[in-house]
Amino acid sequence: MWSCLPLLLLGLLRPSTAEISLTQQCETSTDGTIYQYSAKTLNGSQTVRFSDYVGKSYVELNALHEEMRPLGLTLLGFPCNQFGRQEPGQKNEILPGLKYVRPGNGFVPNFLLFEKGDVNGKDEQGVFTFLKNSCPPVGDTYASKEKLFWEPLKTNDIKWNFEKFLVGPDGKPVMRWHPSINISTIRDDIRKYLLDLLTQDVFN
Repeated sequence: MWSCLPLLLLGLLRPSTAEISLTQQCETSTDGTIYQYSAKTLNGSQTVRFSDYVGKSYVELNALHEEMRPLGLTLLGFPCNQFGRQEPGQKNEILPGLKYVRPGNGFVPNFLLFEKGDVNGKDEQGVFTFLKNSCPPVGDTYASKEKLFWEPLKTNDIKWNFEKFLVGPDGKPVMRWHPSINISTIRDDIRKYLLDLLTQDVFN
């Protein structure tokens, strides 16, 4: 049911050579920061400014979110219907769909979901334009054209559900993961970053 849950985290990580095409470091020199953007919550009741998260970070999946939250990590999820039309529900149907259908079994996200919107194409949300302009594309293939619902198609577009972005505490994107990257790899990357961050703090 989640067509897009970008990962908005902290820091600068080194991808392994095996995953270099699926994990990319981003250009921190891109003008602006994520903190100049905002998004409506899933129920539409409020607009959240990403500047409210200054000094925090963003991560995917309940278990990982729960594990890393004490360290200051926060996940923000963005439902999207552009990949195989896998998120057709209205805003009031998305949470029940997650709980009872997919993944089901009573699943309730322990992180904030934003209003469903486009992440690619002419109507994409500004925050995703910013993220994609800051980070090289991950992977070089798309699903068949019949499963992609946006135009125009660009090399730097989000490829499929669960593509993830890492954003530093200064609001600059620093890493991007292909949807196929295993969550255990992402967890390891986060741990490496936190260790590096701690080391910098100690010696500065």
